[in-house]
Amino acid sequence: MAPATTSSAEARRLIGSRRRTEAPRRMLSPSPPPKKVKSMEEILAKAHYAVVERGDYGDVGCEQCGSGERAEELLLCDKCDKGFHMKCLRPIVVRVPIGTWLCPKCSGQRRVRSFSQRKIIDFFKIKKPNLPEEKCDSPQDTRKRRRRSASLVLQKKRRRLLPFTPSEDRSQRLSQMGSLAHALTALQMEFSDDLTYMPGMAPRSANQAEFEEGGMQVLSKEDTETLEQCRAMCKRGECPPLVVVYDSCEGFTVEADGQIKDMTFIAEYIGDVDFIRNREHDDCDSMMTLLLATDPSKSLVICPDKRGNIARFINGINNYTLEGRKKQNCKCVRYSVNGECRVFLVATRDIAKGERLYYDYNGYEQEYPTHHFV
Repeated sequence: MAPATTSSAEARRLIGSRRRTEAPRRMLSPSPPPKKVKSMEEILAKAHYAVVERGDYGDVGCEQCGSGERAEELLLCDKCDKGFHMKCLRPIVVRVPIGTWLCPKCSGQRRVRSFSQRKIIDFFKIKKPNLPEEKCDSPQDTRKRRRRSASLVLQKKRRRLLPFTPSEDRSQRLSQMGSLAHALTALQMEFSDDLTYMPGMAPRSANQAEFEEGGMQVLSKEDTETLEQCRAMCKRGECPPLVVVYDSCEGFTVEADGQIKDMTFIAEYIGDVDFIRNREHDDCDSMMTLLLATDPSKSLVICPDKRGNIARFINGINNYTLEGRKKQNCKCVRYSVNGECRVFLVATRDIAKGERLYYDYNGYEQEYPTHHFV
């Protein structure tokens, strides 16, 4: 039988179909120029830092005191490889840091960030700042204020909280809030004025005052009104008369920017709420006890490492010395508010302008190491 004939159009179609099933042909292109290999000196010159492991660290001593003793307290800088005792550093390092640690010289000083009025208002989410009508009090509010500002001795006897008195000068209040914004920014923290419950940590349902071992004191109705009054003032930009300053020995610390009376509400301790069992190996030195439950697995702490307020920067005393105990001018108190645990800082005596605020870190457990505090 004679072979079937194929038209030219059909032949081109068959050839095209075969080409589409074949591997693509490689296009010839000029070879790329050889890459220039950088020397190790060039790489190290541009690197932020490089860790060079020694064969033996037995000869490493503290750069501050010159001693090589107490090796368990000797920190090695991951950049310069020099040693520093935890108690010789300023500010003192209470716990061994987790991860990379740089000495004060290698870490450098952060530049002071300036905050404009608009940035401060946005940073703290202030609502209706400095409106004239907010300063006008009704006769009923005036009577309440007169009762609260009556005999101070009577107030202390009844353990009544006093609302803080914000600075009258608005520019002074902006300066106070700007100092707090700078401190929070330097520690890469966000401002928060309420406890936060993040995914993966303790839920809000775990914060139940009824779990407290031995029970927890309930905040009275009048003190709850004082708390709400202070929170409303903060939302309007009328903050406590406090300023955050930096000290070479103590780090960030808080000073009174006006007179503060005894039993005045200073601030609520704010941060992320988590179970204590999740923070057993945490190196944060500012965790605060929130709930000591009968069941230890339900105990909670406040962790102000990512979110917080001015309470994060109030330092503790050295309660092993008489001079250290004399510096205490406020205290930390835990209350049950609407069935939830809250932590408040309250003035324990009159605080003068320019005086720094201190409280005892060992108010409950007596386990915090404060014998090396300034």
